[in-house]
Amino acid sequence: MVQRCSKLKENIEKGRKFPKDRPVLVTCGLPYVNGPCHIAHLRTYVPADIFVRFLRKLGQDVVFICGSDTHGTPITVKAEEEGVTPQEIMEKYHDHFVRFFPKIGIHFANYGSTDHPLNHKRTIQIVEALHENGYVYAKTLKLPYCPNCDRFLPDRYQRGICPHCGAPARGDECDQGCGRYLEPGELIDPRCNICGSKPEMRENRHYFLRLTAFDGFLREYLPVMDGTDIARNYALKWVESGLKDWNITRNLDWGVKVPGEPDLVYYVWVDAPIGYIASTEEWAERTGGDWEYYWKGPGHLIHFIGGDIVYHHGLFWPSMLKGADYDVPHAVVASGMVKVEGKIFSKSRGYVIWVEEDYLDKGLDPDALRYYVASYTGHTRDLDFSWSTYGEKVNKELVGTLGNFLYRTLLFAHRNYKAIPEGVVEPEVKAEVEKAIQAIRQGLDDYEFKKISDAILALATYGNRYLQSREPWKLGKTEPEKARQAIHNSLWLTKALSVLIEPILPSKAESIWEQLGETRKDTPLTEALEPLKVGTPLKKPSPLFQQIPDETIAALSEMVAERIEKARG
Repeated sequence: MVQRCSKLKENIEKGRKFPKDRPVLVTCGLPYVNGPCHIAHLRTYVPADIFVRFLRKLGQDVVFICGSDTHGTPITVKAEEEGVTPQEIMEKYHDHFVRFFPKIGIHFANYGSTDHPLNHKRTIQIVEALHENGYVYAKTLKLPYCPNCDRFLPDRYQRGICPHCGAPARGDECDQGCGRYLEPGELIDPRCNICGSKPEMRENRHYFLRLTAFDGFLREYLPVMDGTDIARNYALKWVESGLKDWNITRNLDWGVKVPGEPDLVYYVWVDAPIGYIASTEEWAERTGGDWEYYWKGPGHLIHFIGGDIVYHHGLFWPSMLKGADYDVPHAVVASGMVKVEGKIFSKSRGYVIWVEEDYLDKGLDPDALRYYVASYTGHTRDLDFSWSTYGEKVNKELVGTLGNFLYRTLLFAHRNYKAIPEGVVEPEVKAEVEKAIQAIRQGLDDYEFKKISDAILALATYGNRYLQSREPWKLGKTEPEKARQAIHNSLWLTKALSVLIEPILPSKAESIWEQLGETRKDTPLTEALEPLKVGTPLKKPSPLFQQIPDETIAALSEMVAERIEKARG
């Protein structure tokens, strides 16, 4: 047993993607604080949290960073609609996310804000470095100006037609068509988004990043950048179509002020990713860590983002870092998009699930939602949140398969032995756990979290088959030694599952350990291969998951249907 487990532990360490001597910094795309957390947010944060937890189980030193994206026109527009200041909007929803993430089991080493003084300082420093290196220049433009509202119309303050595909678009992005970033002044037939009037064109000086200077760098960097295919391929497609220099300033009062330009702030997509660095600096100040190790040293940078911001993370961000003498990301892990009840996610059209209001406040299990996000489909495919599918996954997979094996094993062991009985782990059982670990390691390396959840569910399915084939409830009367052997193996599988599910189902993993008579958290992956502590008293178990009644699913589905109908007006 000792030799076998030692060999399995060696296999866990083989082919490590991230060597232990190179710490990793993982970031999540910053949530924009003009509203509460919705289901599309979790498409990024849950997989990133799972990834970080598994790296730590492998003994990796990981710093997990995020923060609120607090600038830009969506916040100023919302502030005007509500008759409050942008600062009030920002603080309201920043506090929401600070409180929310722990409720869903996500814990960052630092959760910052792009309005923090450190981010203002770091943004100015990076742009000045880009200017000194010849990558930033000033240019006078003709931009839309609304005489009725008496202001220039940056980004969300205007709507019009995309010059690339002809779809309706907003000022900075073709949000209903090709998804391309749009420069100020590019819209066809622009209209003021506030009063609806046609703007006139007026001259104004702005600053540009010489993105065209990074063409050669991006062509070399992107093909070898780690992460998901959609991050590499989309970015390369845009490089092939031809780069344009990028306007990095806006006519706004809210944001990081451009030194010497009282009417300009830096574009939100300049200071937002720099927020990753500033949040790392906050962490370093609080802990005594070295932020430059990750941003100017040998540490690995890994960005988890939504598929809608590949353009910014694949083109602008690495170019800014390269031009300002910082390290570029090792990996960009972009996810697929999100749908709700089969329709493209849309807050304005009612196809949205507000995670706190619609889910947590109704007493639903945070771990079950994490499982849904991880297990529904491959990471680069579209995730469709449907209440009926949610009910099926909870009832069939979590209750019927995983929960069924764990509860049957723990209940039988408690009733008949009160403690972990003696036994020898069978080769077949060891092989199944090793197979699951290998599949998990592959899923981790591929950034495919469904592979990980599928491996765990397959191990639970095997456990049910093993228990059913051994029938310890019958053997206990005629062959008690064989019954003890079967339960010892089933408990060993239970322990292994508690180790393997922890990154996806953290609170359930803690519950399993408690029912096994121990208090454990954040156990290393090798613990799945360790022997049981024979004689440890077992606590009376309780089911880990609860069935979701059909009437509950029907009511939740009706809630979404009513929201969609209301949005239609």
